[in-house]
Formats: sequence, C-alpha cells, structure tokens
Amino acid sequence: MNLISPKKTRIDTLAASVAEVEVAEAGTVRDTGGESLLAGAWRRLRRNPIFLIGLTLTALFVLLAIISPWLAPWDPAAQPLIDKVERQSNPVPGPEPGFPLGGDNRGRDLLSRVLVGSQQTLVVGVLATLIGLAGGLVLGTLAGAFGGWVDALVMRIVDVMLSIPGLLLAFSLAALAARPSQWTVIIAIAVVQIPIFSRLLRGSMLAQRHSDHVLAARALGVRPASIVLRHMLPNSLGPVIVQSTLVVATSIIDAAALSFLGLGNPDDRRPEWGQMLGASQQYLNEHPHLAFWPAGCIIVVALGFTLMGESLREALDPKSRR
Repeated sequence: MNLISPKKTRIDTLAASVAEVEVAEAGTVRDTGGESLLAGAWRRLRRNPIFLIGLTLTALFVLLAIISPWLAPWDPAAQPLIDKVERQSNPVPGPEPGFPLGGDNRGRDLLSRVLVGSQQTLVVGVLATLIGLAGGLVLGTLAGAFGGWVDALVMRIVDVMLSIPGLLLAFSLAALAARPSQWTVIIAIAVVQIPIFSRLLRGSMLAQRHSDHVLAARALGVRPASIVLRHMLPNSLGPVIVQSTLVVATSIIDAAALSFLGLGNPDDRRPEWGQMLGASQQYLNEHPHLAFWPAGCIIVVALGFTLMGESLREALDPKSRR
C-alpha cells in the first residue's frame, strides 16, 4: 500500500526541477535566456503535422500560380482542338497525346486553363483579403482607440453588416455593378470581410487599453496617438493576422461562387476556377471532368489555408499551450 500522498510527490518533483537550474557560481544563477512569443509559436508549429500539411499545400499553390504561365503547354485562350469539337455528338474532346486532360467545349486545352486559372484565383483571394483587412484595421482602430460614441457607432454598423449572410451580401454588391468584372468580385468579397477584421481588432485593442504598458505610457505623458499606434495597435495585430489566413480560404470559395453565378469576369480568355465551374455545368452529366479539376483545386487550396490558419491560431493562443 502506497502511503506517499500526491501532494508530497508533487513537492518532490518541483524540488527536483529546481535542482536542475544551472548555477554559474555560489549564489548566482546562469542566465539561460527567454523565449519570445513568436519563437515559442514557431517551435510548436514545426512539430505540428497539420500545420506542415497546410503550409505545403499553400506554398505549392502560390508557387504554381507564379510559374503557371511557363508551365502551361498552351495559351489558355488558344483553340488547338477546335477542329475536333463536334457540336452534335462530341462537343468536348477527351484526353489524347499532348492534351492529358482533354479540352473544353471550345477546343481549348483544359490543363493549361486549370494551371493559369490558379493565378487569377490567387489574385482575387489575396486582394480581397488585403482590402478587407485594411478596412477592418481602420474601423477596428477607431472603435478600440476612442471608445464611447465612436465605438458604439462603428459597432452598430458592423452589427448590421454581420446580420446579413456573407455570400448574400457579396452577391448583392456584385449584382449592383453595371458590368461584371474581376474587380467587382474583389470589392464585394472585401466588403464582406471588413466587419470580421474590425470586430476582432476592436476586441484586442480594448484588452490592450488596460494593460500595464499602456497605463505606464499614459502616466509618462505619452501622446494618445503614439499610445494607439506604437503600443496598442502592434500588440493587437496577432489575432488579426492569423484570421487573415483563414479569410483567404473563404475569399477563394466566395469568389468561385460569384463567378459560378456569372458575376465574375465575363472574359473567359482569362480563366478562373469558379468561372470554369460555371461554364461546365451544362456538360456535367456527360463530361464531369470539366468540373472535377477546378472544383478539386478549390477544395485543396481552401483546405491548405484553413489548416495553416487554425494551426497558427492554436500556436498563438495561450490557453492551448502545453
């Protein structure tokens, strides 16, 4: 029968850990250095297989989008298979030597269009996220820095925007444009993301207003603008930056949805994955591969950004550290 209490065992463990502290000389403890927040987060992320998978998928997507014009065997607007397009019995050419994925209903190489379409998808997702982030930073900074009636006014506007489903709001904004284009999709998606960033930044800045370093700066007579821009805002950007990685995935999916509904760039000479999905719906029963490749690419890319963003959030969250 073990008569040693758990409390005594814990005390012995703590004493053993204290004994392991490196001592340079009698009465002096050797400085082993500390660990910053980013260094600790990176140490945890390097051992996280989910983050490594997401980072690999995201890096491959970005690399593919950059070098896609050189990888594509054909011009995405060229029609090398137009002579094989038979309007009645076989409107979509199948795979053949030189065309591993076949062609579309206009005789264009499907592989080239999928490769080049990654570039347009990346541009839409990143620009929509950056514009939404910029707008959210402005509103969130105003609400978190001033408080009072400014905070109440900004948050009521944000609440109204959040009360409307995101895709419905983006669809309504894109439909207001006289001529659909790639920029209408970018602006519509960016507006939807603004309240997400602004609410998140506002919460972080309100937590910073009563922190010790902000109170010390006020006691020393530092100007309010310097306190906001040099102390509160930089220390509040961590959750916002992590959220931006998740928003890129959402932006790519929303952009594909708007392009699928015909609200994207009408010029199909510059392919985009959502646009390719919309063009393939009339051939979905007989030629499902026209939709399979762009849809699969959208799913894989969104998964990569989501895995990476969730891993970053867990690594930077103090409650999830072990």
